Amino acid sequence: MAEKLRLMTVHAHPDDESSKGAATTAKYVADGHEVMVVTCTGGEAGSILNPAMDRPEVLANLTEVRREEMARAAEILGVRHRWLGFVDSGLPEGDPPPPLPEGCFALVPLETSTRELVKAIREFRPHVVITYDENGGYPHPDHIRCHEVSMAAFDAAGDPELHADAGDPWQPLKLYYSHGFSRKRMQLFHDALLERGMESPYGEWLERWDSDRPDPDERVTTRVECGAYFGVRDEALKAHATQIDPNSRWFAVPADLQREIWPTEDYELVRSLVDTTLPEDDLFAGVEEKVCAV
Repeated sequence: MAEKLRLMTVHAHPDDESSKGAATTAKYVADGHEVMVVTCTGGEAGSILNPAMDRPEVLANLTEVRREEMARAAEILGVRHRWLGFVDSGLPEGDPPPPLPEGCFALVPLETSTRELVKAIREFRPHVVITYDENGGYPHPDHIRCHEVSMAAFDAAGDPELHADAGDPWQPLKLYYSHGFSRKRMQLFHDALLERGMESPYGEWLERWDSDRPDPDERVTTRVECGAYFGVRDEALKAHATQIDPNSRWFAVPADLQREIWPTEDYELVRSLVDTTLPEDDLFAGVEEKVCAV
């Protein structure tokens, strides 16, 4: 392309960038564009989900280990990375759930966290921003806060009267929600595995799916074909060794089968300051024309 374009993805914890849209970011890097991953928290409250990493020395240094894992994942994906600097809120469990810890990301005043993301946007100057939907993708307090901060920062970054000490104004042109956990997608993978005589990890999930809950796939406006980068995505996921068990359901569907059945990563366009036609197959649709016209 004549113009190098810039994409920013905003996530709650280290590993989210590899489980949500990683093949897309790897594709755009390969296409010659710039991608920045912003991670709102350090993932300090995360559990060790890979038995091979459940060791005392890892648990004692979990914050530093997760930073090292994030650096490896960013290198694999070819993206720039920025920590926003907030503390993981954890996922409260219980009935009723316990209060969130004081000072955590979900409790920091929205204006404070928004300013930090505005600063990142004004420095990197993305044309497109990706974040989570209003449900956070799933109802973790940090994911919901990530949505709230992203929406506020998208609007504030271009306003010279807001956060005047956070850099020169910059207005991104498009904002997307990422949608990955589709019932339709899960059902297709489940059926394909059973048809081939393979074990499916999705049966219980499908049985528990609330029939009154809409499928996020119904909201998708934009499907980015990126199957060629599923291998890169998987390597980035594995870099988060404390969180990702290489024998887990993340890798239950062979990459070739994924490319055959569902070769895209999927998004919902929610804000656009450029002309585009839905459905799309490119997050930068309409952007290059706008940028080159300026």
